[in-house]
Amino acid sequence: MHFSHHHLLSIQELTAEDITRIMDTAASFKEVSNREVKRVPTLRGHTIVNLFYEPSTRTRISFEIAAKRLSADVLNVAIASSSVVKGESLKDTVKTIEAMQPSIIVIRHAEAGVPQMVSRLINCSVINAGDGSHEHPTQGLLDMFTIREKKGRLDGLRVAIIGDILHSRVARSNIWGLIKMGARVVLCGPPTLMPIGIEKLGVEITYNLLEAVRDADVIMLLRLQLERQKTSMFPTIREYAEFYGLQESHLQAAKSDVLIMHPGPINRDIEISGAIADGQHSCILEQVTNGIAVRMAVLYLVSMGNVHTVAQASSL
Repeated sequence: MHFSHHHLLSIQELTAEDITRIMDTAASFKEVSNREVKRVPTLRGHTIVNLFYEPSTRTRISFEIAAKRLSADVLNVAIASSSVVKGESLKDTVKTIEAMQPSIIVIRHAEAGVPQMVSRLINCSVINAGDGSHEHPTQGLLDMFTIREKKGRLDGLRVAIIGDILHSRVARSNIWGLIKMGARVVLCGPPTLMPIGIEKLGVEITYNLLEAVRDADVIMLLRLQLERQKTSMFPTIREYAEFYGLQESHLQAAKSDVLIMHPGPINRDIEISGAIADGQHSCILEQVTNGIAVRMAVLYLVSMGNVHTVAQASSL
């Protein structure tokens, strides 16, 4: 199965075959993380630059660990102490970094479309680590990988995505990916946090939490993106938690083996009760673990995935 993408900018541009290739490659690389020596020489000699214009814990650390486990050199650019604070433009920043000949730039930015723009400015590979409210492709991929690992499939599953759909790049990546892979996606949240016309993507919409989770195979909670909300989108946090916060009583309507997911960071007892987040149905920490394998796969595939198989690369 061929992977022909020089960049990873959006799940929207991937085919079902591309997504399967990434997940299969991640499954092979996950074994590396279970070894005593958690490193293979696959990307030895390559340099990965993490260029994050927004705060991040999980994604940035995950990309750094993934690159190091592939034996790549990693540079994390601290925006607060870079020339950006002196007024340097995004174009000049990325062109300067490109002049140092990295293999891949992993970029996160508050404005939608920045990774796409950067990919047209430079020749090295670009990976989107989240752009505004647009997409977060590696999060969507690790979510799908986790679901497939736990359920054995994606096709035919009912996945309920709950919360701030309007501002969530995670929701968009999951919607594109899950529908391509044959899942049934149901969105639920306050009407003010539901994008107009999103049903055109092939999703179902409800504003009732119990209806959304009924017979769900997977329930994915989203963080309230308060920093992206220009005005108040609902009366109070307490009211949001009352109507859209997942409680143990809601799980009775879902499948008995339902998976509970959250991209993090979690606002406990607002989006999800602490008991559920730490309970038997939760795979939130497994999502974090799987993020390393998926990002290893993405780094590998956009850099040299068409040259070697994973088995060949691991033996270099």
